Amino acid sequence: MSGTEISRVENVSESQALAGRVLRAEADAVLNVLKQLDGRFDLAVELIGACSGTVIVCGMGKSGVIAQKISATLASTGTPSHYLHPTEAMHGDLGRIRGGDVLVFLSYSGTTEDVLAMAALVRQDGVKSIGVTSVAESHLGRLVDVCLPIGDVEEACPHNLAPTASTTAMLALGDALALCVSQHREFSAEDFHRRHPGGTLGRKMLPVMDILRFRVGENLPLIRDTVNVRQMLEEAAEYPRRAGAVLLVDESGRLTGIFTDADLRRHVVATGDGGLETLVADLMTKSPKALDDEALVRDAVQLVREMRLDEIPVVDGAGKPVGLIDVQDLISLKVIHE
Repeated sequence: MSGTEISRVENVSESQALAGRVLRAEADAVLNVLKQLDGRFDLAVELIGACSGTVIVCGMGKSGVIAQKISATLASTGTPSHYLHPTEAMHGDLGRIRGGDVLVFLSYSGTTEDVLAMAALVRQDGVKSIGVTSVAESHLGRLVDVCLPIGDVEEACPHNLAPTASTTAMLALGDALALCVSQHREFSAEDFHRRHPGGTLGRKMLPVMDILRFRVGENLPLIRDTVNVRQMLEEAAEYPRRAGAVLLVDESGRLTGIFTDADLRRHVVATGDGGLETLVADLMTKSPKALDDEALVRDAVQLVREMRLDEIPVVDGAGKPVGLIDVQDLISLKVIHE
């Protein structure tokens, strides 16, 4: 161990040391779930995937909180779902359950009384159910149609009492189940957008054509790549409110290059006299990265982040420009930050 590493260990506070043990315990619990995966998981995916009603997720205490999150993930990824408190169910809310529903019960011990009572009742009614518990041989495991064990978990709590690592393991398994069901149901990005119309997620799922401020035929000129800088500027000047770049095309109208305001400034500084007779084809960025007109805002965000682009051409299926995305449009949309 190097001197730096020794110093780092010596400087770790008691809280940091405990935090490290907690995080390792929770990571180990998730890895332990991975070891439990087998054909039962496939059966659970098929059972939920074939559900004609609602997936109802149930749990008590901390498991109940995890159940609510799993239900929310199911609902947002294409599977109708809601949470039902086991105690409330035993006092009238069983009426929320229909024959085509699937119940998912969470109980690490597999012995939670209200969860067991509810599982027994839905079993009598012929409603399909899935259990998430420590071991398949638990009482809950014997009451459900499919049991998904998370294995024996040592809680991150120093006293091995407070549900910590076990609930993390349940949450991870629930996420895996929800996303596998989503894939099974062929849930698309468009479907996701319909369920998340607001906030940053919703805005990132918008088609780029919905946010184009600069459009060919309206306020964005297309200029032949055979002109010189002077001619390009003269043609661009016909548009009073123009973008920070000009798109260059060949004789068939396909995109061949982009020439930005920054390119112009560099050229003027380099030539001194402006070099207005220089062919724009010698200065433009050739074959620039572009988005197709069916792309989403998230694709534009990814290009900006990966390639540090300020202007992104948008082209149709034939490679002909239809518009231009300016990075300021994405900033205004609040999907990226300055």
